[in-house]
Amino acid sequence: MWKLKGAVVVLLVVVYITHGQVSEQVSNPCVVAKSCGECIAISPKCGWCADTGYDNTYKDRCDLLTNFKEEGCSAANISNPQNKLTFLKDDPVQDGQRVGDAVQIQPQSINIKIRPNTPETLTLTFRLAENYPVDLYYLMDLSNSMKDDKDNLASLGNKIAAEMSNITKNFRLGFGSFVDKVVMPYVSTVPSKLQEPCLGCEPPYSFKNQLRLDTNTDLFEEYVKKARVSGNLDAPEGGFDAIMQAVQCKENIGWRNVSRKLLLFSTDAGFHFAGDGKLGGIVKPNDGDCHLDPAGRYSEAENQDYPSVSQISTKIRENSVNVIFAVTEDQLPVYNKLSQYIEGSEATKLAADSSNIVTVIKNNYQRITSKVEMNTQFAENITVKFKSSCKSGGEMQETKVCEGLSIGDSVTFEVSVMVTDCPTEPSKRSRTFSIYPIGLSESLDISLDLICECDCEKPEKEIANSDQCNKMGTFECGQCTCDKDRYGNKCECDGTQSTSEESLAKCRNPNSTSQVVCSGRGECVCGGCDCKPRRAHSTQKYSGMYCNCDDYACSYHDNQLCGGNGRCECGTCKCNPGFTGDACNCPTSDDTCITAKGLLCNGVGECECGVCKCNATTDYKGPTCEECPTCPGKCEENKHCALCMGFQTGKYGSDECKQKCQHVTLVDEIDEEEVKKREDLHLCQFNDDEDDCRYFFTYKYVENNDVEVEVQKTKVCPESVNILAIVLGTIGGIVFAGLVFLVIWKIWTTIHDRREFAKFEKETQNAKWDTEGNPLYNPATSTFVNPAFDEADRAAQKPQQY
Repeated sequence: MWKLKGAVVVLLVVVYITHGQVSEQVSNPCVVAKSCGECIAISPKCGWCADTGYDNTYKDRCDLLTNFKEEGCSAANISNPQNKLTFLKDDPVQDGQRVGDAVQIQPQSINIKIRPNTPETLTLTFRLAENYPVDLYYLMDLSNSMKDDKDNLASLGNKIAAEMSNITKNFRLGFGSFVDKVVMPYVSTVPSKLQEPCLGCEPPYSFKNQLRLDTNTDLFEEYVKKARVSGNLDAPEGGFDAIMQAVQCKENIGWRNVSRKLLLFSTDAGFHFAGDGKLGGIVKPNDGDCHLDPAGRYSEAENQDYPSVSQISTKIRENSVNVIFAVTEDQLPVYNKLSQYIEGSEATKLAADSSNIVTVIKNNYQRITSKVEMNTQFAENITVKFKSSCKSGGEMQETKVCEGLSIGDSVTFEVSVMVTDCPTEPSKRSRTFSIYPIGLSESLDISLDLICECDCEKPEKEIANSDQCNKMGTFECGQCTCDKDRYGNKCECDGTQSTSEESLAKCRNPNSTSQVVCSGRGECVCGGCDCKPRRAHSTQKYSGMYCNCDDYACSYHDNQLCGGNGRCECGTCKCNPGFTGDACNCPTSDDTCITAKGLLCNGVGECECGVCKCNATTDYKGPTCEECPTCPGKCEENKHCALCMGFQTGKYGSDECKQKCQHVTLVDEIDEEEVKKREDLHLCQFNDDEDDCRYFFTYKYVENNDVEVEVQKTKVCPESVNILAIVLGTIGGIVFAGLVFLVIWKIWTTIHDRREFAKFEKETQNAKWDTEGNPLYNPATSTFVNPAFDEADRAAQKPQQY
């Protein structure tokens, strides 16, 4: 007997408590389920207890699996179905030694019996096989502007085959051409132009399959040479019509089921798409089917509109075809954008005369095959996630793409599959979807059988008109499914009759003076209380035979009910072992109050609820009363006792010293090495202001946080200073430095004088004047000559002297 098991929505309920506004997130989502099927669909943590009478104790049949042992449900009656994965076809990956025997994906087919919201993980292997079949169909724009490209292509057919043979020995090549729809305004419909649109041109056509895919590459050269160019009017071409027919017409083109299908689309122009056909009066949408006549021509070109980008993308994905758009530089930006919407496609630059077509094919084939990208088909409402380390071999990362592959390389994907709900109709609980590498026809087919009901709900396990249900219902999974107009745990209630006074009396708490039915927290149903939720739309209900218990009204600690260390039962926390207190927030042990020295609260406090309460008369604080910001250090605190007990000095007098320093003893010498080795000993040292000598003492803690001090009997005093020696030494040093300076000055001046004298003597020896005259003497007379006299008169006249 089928029952309604709709999609289960897990409610996240937030409860606000009046005092303190504490919020609680309900941690048990299972309790909302009313049937076993609903229960197992919520979470893998939920299970169903089918024990007879289990719900009579106000326990939820659908509960967390971890609660059943404590609640007393027998393990044999707990329904907790598990996922089951079965391999239907699991051929190992291998190279293509013969036609059709290459396998690149493993496994190929599996079945999963899957429970909703319970993910199933499987391993998928992909290997780039050697000699994998390749079908290359060259689809060329044969409008008049591509004439030089056609001529070059005819001579390159064998080169294409030679390059591809280095990659695979299983290669086939085909050829097709396109122009545009033979309708105005795309093509001139003048009768003469329909016969010969340009000099030596073929009549226009939309698409023509020139050469079916064939291993004989010589035929490619022959058919390309034989094909003639044609002509049209507008710039865009009818390439989309050609792509649709080339992809859909599998038999006509010769596509193999198992092969890497490459469609090389070559043009120097843009493309028409859906809606452009209206310009020519064509309003019928493209149906996406094959329409080739016996001559290989597209027969519906003038009747159907161009395909849309979406249609092209869908058909290419369905037929696992890789499209290479080889276009001229001016068209490359347009086709780059187009390739983003078509799965497994690439756009590349084509030389103006197609001379680089061999390189284009080789490079794009390598780029396509060096990357594997996984995708899904028919996986609506199924969550599929991929993880892989690709070729790195490191930690798995969430990705469905691996790049840099070479022939023979293998990569492993970890695939997680999960279904979130169960359909109401049983016929929709079995479905199939595929995981496939983009551009390849191979796939992993996964059939899912949803586990939407428990074994105890199957017809053969049901007991109709059961005595457990007063013969008014069907007993299944430990509870009754009542017939129409019957209700109650055992279908004991007649829904056609109103509640009697006797039934109401059974719903009143005899231990309460109030006569309120079900404590005002529920309804009396057939002599029993059906407790209400604590708040609207809440999964938290009152409990107890008379709805007198609130299992969510206990004390909170750290925003957790009963501190997370117990269970709330009827308003009281039942603490787990090791905890006590109203909110189970107090550990019963004092471990958290013990200091590293083994003292309870450092001897200055008491341990309450796992926390030290430090004495108010002290300045100690902190979790173990060890912090005292205003307290002096033990060294500072005991230095005066060390002085008075050890050396009878300091601020303490004799009587005060005896009274305050009874914990101080004297030792001959303190061993500093021993102090360093012992963690309980601490060394202190101070200077005595009276004699500037340094004294030493140690202290250690004893019982009740008291201190025991030991003082070294002797001080360490600095040696006395000889002031006279220092003064005389300073004076002597100054005098000595002065003498050294004078000697240095004298030596320097002597050397300098000698150098000057030697220089003078050298200049004297080098003098070149007349020995009869003194070059330093200037005569007392001057002679002047009158230029008006001639030489004779000048000679006769005596010079005038002064």
